[in-house]
Amino acid sequence: MTNKITRRSALAAALATGATSCATSPKMTAYMSVSETASGVFVHGVASGDPDATSVVVWTRVSPHEDAHSGATVTVEWEAALDVTFTTIESSGVAVTGGSRDWTVKVLLGDLQPGTTYFYRFRTGVKFSPIGRTKTLPAGAVNKARFAVVSCSNYPFGYFNVYDLIARNEDLDAVIHLGDYLYEYSREGYGGSTGARLGRNHLPAHEIVSLADYRMRHAQYKADPASQAMHAKHAMIAIWDDHETANDSWKDGAENHSPENEGSWDARKRAALQAYYEWMPVREPSMAPEAFFRSFSFGNLLTIAAVETRLMARARQFDYSEVIPTLKTPEDLERFKSEILWDETRELLGGAQLDFLDRTFRESIGEGQTWRLLANQIIMANVIAPDLTGRVTEEDIVALEQQWDQARAFVQSSALGLPTNFDAWDGYPAARERFYEMSQGAGEDGLIVLTGDTHTWWANDLTNRDGDHVGVELGVNSVTSPSPYRREFLGGKGAEYALLTNRDNKDVRYLSGESHGYIDLTITHEAARAEFVGVDTIENRNYNGFTKVAFDIKKKNGAAKFTDADGLGFKEDFLF
Repeated sequence: MTNKITRRSALAAALATGATSCATSPKMTAYMSVSETASGVFVHGVASGDPDATSVVVWTRVSPHEDAHSGATVTVEWEAALDVTFTTIESSGVAVTGGSRDWTVKVLLGDLQPGTTYFYRFRTGVKFSPIGRTKTLPAGAVNKARFAVVSCSNYPFGYFNVYDLIARNEDLDAVIHLGDYLYEYSREGYGGSTGARLGRNHLPAHEIVSLADYRMRHAQYKADPASQAMHAKHAMIAIWDDHETANDSWKDGAENHSPENEGSWDARKRAALQAYYEWMPVREPSMAPEAFFRSFSFGNLLTIAAVETRLMARARQFDYSEVIPTLKTPEDLERFKSEILWDETRELLGGAQLDFLDRTFRESIGEGQTWRLLANQIIMANVIAPDLTGRVTEEDIVALEQQWDQARAFVQSSALGLPTNFDAWDGYPAARERFYEMSQGAGEDGLIVLTGDTHTWWANDLTNRDGDHVGVELGVNSVTSPSPYRREFLGGKGAEYALLTNRDNKDVRYLSGESHGYIDLTITHEAARAEFVGVDTIENRNYNGFTKVAFDIKKKNGAAKFTDADGLGFKEDFLF
């Protein structure tokens, strides 16, 4: 009888023999991250975003005089040109700003040419802003598009070397930022000790709650030199996740919001969104401010649908520490898995957004586009927690509880076959199934989901409840925030945790918590190639950049599927 080799048995054998990675060491290139920021009146630099074929948003901020009162205003001139010397001005105009919008300036440059690079700048009096570079979306026949995909930039955790590396890449159509552009914590909170060591303390020192707080925090992030370099070089397509408001936010609250101590959630949310729209180069929705979803069309090649999964429709997340005590019998567990977790009323996107996606996908297919990309916050693939009982010590759990108050309940529940993360799509499986049905019902697929949030690299298959293949998912590591799958996590067992998660979940093709970075995603009609580009340190402005691994994606029977991978280690290759 022939023994069947499975992912589980192969990895077990590799672990037993002490097999190590056989991947070729990646070629590294040394860089020094930019350290100089803009000066003078325009100390927060310039930015652009939300491009379409004939227009793009450009942004800056004028630093007010110390004696400027809240009702004061200032007139700012703007110019756009096809050359960096501004020899021939394509368009120009004036904008007025003041304290009511925190002295920020946001202009929609219109009547532009498709697929064209423009340069822009601002002026007040005789003082000019830095020069920005942006690009409109192409129209008609398009052979290639290239993006930098990034998320989770926590200021105190380290230097934004990932942004610096993106700024050095000349050949990008846009930067897709998947959220957690900033974090709300105090200096004593998440990342505070690292920030104190590196001299990157959060401003203000306390957790941000008010409009003034959120504005100050945005100002700090926009003052970072690497952030300024990236924004000045490329247009950004941005979505928010939870930390732009507060950790693990949902429609009516957040894990990191206490009404008793921090007041009304609605007031805090309004303040956060007002500051976001003031400080980010994005178009503001005509509906409610929470309705921040839109699409971007790249000729006959692809459409990017950018969604909102936090504030508009999301039901409250399940909490491990609340769920586990209710699972007293096998029947309790089965009822939770099959009924409570799959409650049809638990929303994530909501009806209006699902209708928008249906229209967007059908229009994309009707126009003959090859691919549909979803800019998405949270992991969509099915990911069940591996059994950690017996693998982590009491000391490990106590240490983990200092970072996550649900750690003990999570470890206890890991033997029960429950999702790794209730905050992800796994916590809303009925809503996920509705999205899959919509996607498949629209017609030809070609779905690639881009995901942030976890500070971890992922390459996942997407399958529905019946096991049908729907598409693929690419998860990006962070700019600075630490991964729960890094080696140091779980008392040094983080890398083992990553391999176990990979082994026990057939839809997880690759998983790694090592090396901060971004996804360099190139798409043609024939294929997509995702290079996971890393940096070797975020604690020094001198860093090396390298390609960690790369994945090729092609359409088979209409669906996007992984076809090849480069740079995998021995165990990773077995599991892929």
